[in-house]
Amino acid sequence: MNRLNDHTVGALPTAVMRPAYDRAALKTGIVHLGLGAFMRAHMAAVTEAAIAAGDLRWGIVGVSLRQPDTRDALQPQDGLYTLAIRDADAQGQPRQRLQVIGAVRSLLVAPENPGAVLDAIAAADTRIVSLTVTEKGYCHDPATGALRLDHPDIVHDLAHAEAPRSAIGMLVFGLQRRFAQGRGPLTLMSLDNLPANGRVLRGAVLRFAEAVDPALARRIAAECRFPCSMVDRIVPRTTDGDRAAVSQALGAEDHWPVLGEPFFDWAVEDHFAADRPDWTLGGARFVADAEPFERLKLRMVNGTHSSIAYLGAIAGWQTVDQAIAQAPLREHIEALMRDEIEPTLADLPGLDLARYRSELLARYANPALAHRTQQIAMDGSQKLPQRLLGTVRDRLAQGLPVPRMALGIAAWMHYLRGTDELGQPYPIDDPHAAELTALYQRSLAQGVTVEAVHQMLSYAPVFGDLAGSAPLAAALLGTLQSLQKHGVRATLDAVNRGELTP
Repeated sequence: MNRLNDHTVGALPTAVMRPAYDRAALKTGIVHLGLGAFMRAHMAAVTEAAIAAGDLRWGIVGVSLRQPDTRDALQPQDGLYTLAIRDADAQGQPRQRLQVIGAVRSLLVAPENPGAVLDAIAAADTRIVSLTVTEKGYCHDPATGALRLDHPDIVHDLAHAEAPRSAIGMLVFGLQRRFAQGRGPLTLMSLDNLPANGRVLRGAVLRFAEAVDPALARRIAAECRFPCSMVDRIVPRTTDGDRAAVSQALGAEDHWPVLGEPFFDWAVEDHFAADRPDWTLGGARFVADAEPFERLKLRMVNGTHSSIAYLGAIAGWQTVDQAIAQAPLREHIEALMRDEIEPTLADLPGLDLARYRSELLARYANPALAHRTQQIAMDGSQKLPQRLLGTVRDRLAQGLPVPRMALGIAAWMHYLRGTDELGQPYPIDDPHAAELTALYQRSLAQGVTVEAVHQMLSYAPVFGDLAGSAPLAAALLGTLQSLQKHGVRATLDAVNRGELTP
């Protein structure tokens, strides 16, 4: 079987969408840090729509920040890859729609050649630098959003201007090089699941730049733009089976396709330093303020996704569709949205929350994605503050109970034991794994007490000002005791019957 590339793409089956424009004429207007599956199934897909409409200024330089695997897979394919949109038909049978994406024109691996990344940021055609580096990639304190100047990568970068390894260092030193070459400002755009992600990015960049050169910080603050955005599409990890199935359908080998659901949403603030693609052609929307959309997504989608992930991983339910098919979990997630999350959300014109909730449950039940609960469970210390604790703070401030939110937090704590209910061990994949697992062993492993719960809540990088919260501790106590003694299903039943409300 031939490899997918510029020479073979024209021979693909007619049902497969593929670039109809001249890729050789494509300029590179976007540098993207963190060339993972999500970006390739989301931002690259809508950029492809803008390019296909005739605007050839927006090719993408994709930068892998750690590993060369994406570059090694896509470079022999001239940057081409397949986006497989998967769902099920009326009979519940999986189906897919294939599109070859041509927007990625070149690929870099930052540890191999950090100078090339800085040059790409400084290049004359570059107008936007975007990021999907996950929450931990901002080298910040998740509880406060502030850049950690003591973070090992930040310490390294401040001493090695020519070879930064953090996204923040690359942005600042790339801008410094750009300004030194007499070129104009850029738009720096986060696509990560952080509240006010643009402001978090701006704060981190300016704090780092201030440590490098206060004049540089002032220029970045005055000229560059940091729009906030909300991104939403479920993108599971690509497996060897996915690669084989997509390649078979193409009649050509694609070593790194990406998968996605049909649902797509992107609300991005229309604040740009220079020009930008017409992403509306791919289904995005430009808004004046992304905050209400961010809150909706982080709390309704990401918050419930994490709750499903921890409960499902502990119970041995390996994928989201398997987990949500469990009646007690589905009942809990629907009530969590309706009774505890939705009352904390601002009104959005045209948004029917009941319909949104119903559609979200259907998205979770999509059998074609096989989104693994363990994948979603990664980096919990970085995710909980944004996904769950904001809702908890809002409800506690109004004197409202949080029994279902507490179950999600308790499930994360219980997950730290590292073994599911079937006796299968799993790794704790988290930048704070050593500290958290040690804390779990000291506090909860021998039994759940009020003192043990307060010990867990005292972990400041996650809980911040919630340390010492008596209402939250009370809500967690019975739930943790039930998870430890009776397991996930029995605890869900008890919560659904209202028996674990303190």
